[in-house]
Amino acid sequence: MRISSNFDSGNIEVISASLPDDIKLSIKKDNQSDFYQWFHFKLESRAFLSHRLTITNLKSSAYPDGWKNYQAVASYDRQEWFRVDTEFDGENLIIQHTPEYDHIYFAYFAPYSYERHLDLLAYAQQSSLCQQQFLGETLDGRDMSLLVIGEPEEGKKIIWVTARQHPGETMAEWFIEGFLERLLDENDGVARQLLNKAVFYVVPNMNPDGSVRGHLRTNAHGVNLNREWANPSLASSPEVFYVKQKMLETGVDLFLDAHGDEALPYNFVAGCEGNPGYSPRIKDLEDSFKQHFLLATPEFQDIFGYPKDKPGEANPTVATHAVGQQFDCLAFTLEMPFKDNIDLPDSAYGWSPVRCKQLGEDVMIAMRAVVDMLR
Repeated sequence: MRISSNFDSGNIEVISASLPDDIKLSIKKDNQSDFYQWFHFKLESRAFLSHRLTITNLKSSAYPDGWKNYQAVASYDRQEWFRVDTEFDGENLIIQHTPEYDHIYFAYFAPYSYERHLDLLAYAQQSSLCQQQFLGETLDGRDMSLLVIGEPEEGKKIIWVTARQHPGETMAEWFIEGFLERLLDENDGVARQLLNKAVFYVVPNMNPDGSVRGHLRTNAHGVNLNREWANPSLASSPEVFYVKQKMLETGVDLFLDAHGDEALPYNFVAGCEGNPGYSPRIKDLEDSFKQHFLLATPEFQDIFGYPKDKPGEANPTVATHAVGQQFDCLAFTLEMPFKDNIDLPDSAYGWSPVRCKQLGEDVMIAMRAVVDMLR
């Protein structure tokens, strides 16, 4: 029996693994950080033998409430990720599973590999509608890549979509994959109409270093990128620095930043109510966007989510607040669950890559509804 995580986005430490019914593991912290919650590892053993894997010390993890009613995902082929029997005792996560093959992967959510990220960029640039741009290098020397979709023309709106500031929130890039597939479909009427009125600037992965390193929340130097937007630096947060620099060149009329939430079993958005510049115009845009998103898909809801900030009390270091304030634009953080959408539960897969991609397609209906009102 062997457990390994020496691969893209791998994260686990083995405490003991001598008996299949008593495997003890722990999660490594993000580099130079106390955050830990993302795990991804491979178990090599005997098929049709029951295994009990205990991930310990989760009371001090980044989001302890995220383990309640959570089920881990597993895969034999790294393509189909299904939910497995999991329980949380307040301190430990216990995964009970009898694998059908000798090798099986377990993860916190379906991984989105760096290789798939590169494939997504390559796929997108093959469209005549899309241009791939290099913004700069990360701290580990990886590319910060931007996809520009549509023909810039005077009067067109500028829409920015970003994902994976927190690298362990892989559902965000699955969302982007679905979004891009629809936006680049020249036979899709919603996409065609949007591209007649707007140019899209899409960053599929804001944090490639943290993604490869198996981090939950930070970049290579342990920095939470979604707390860097007030004053990003090349020394600690070049990823945000380069993207914000490009935003200052293009302007922003709509900003959507895709994330995942560990605890809440819903899809929801968080807006800019606490910004000093929040106005009736922005509120009307937010309300219209949410109303049409609700009509577009039952996967989205607007009852449960984060508490709204009081006027003037928004955190200016958060991307949505910083961009919404600086550009006086509609700006949302989109959150998806690690668990499942409790309104539409799926016992086999939970919230899954397929559903993330579909949500990415459906959000374009809400964008289409507000595009004429953005300025």
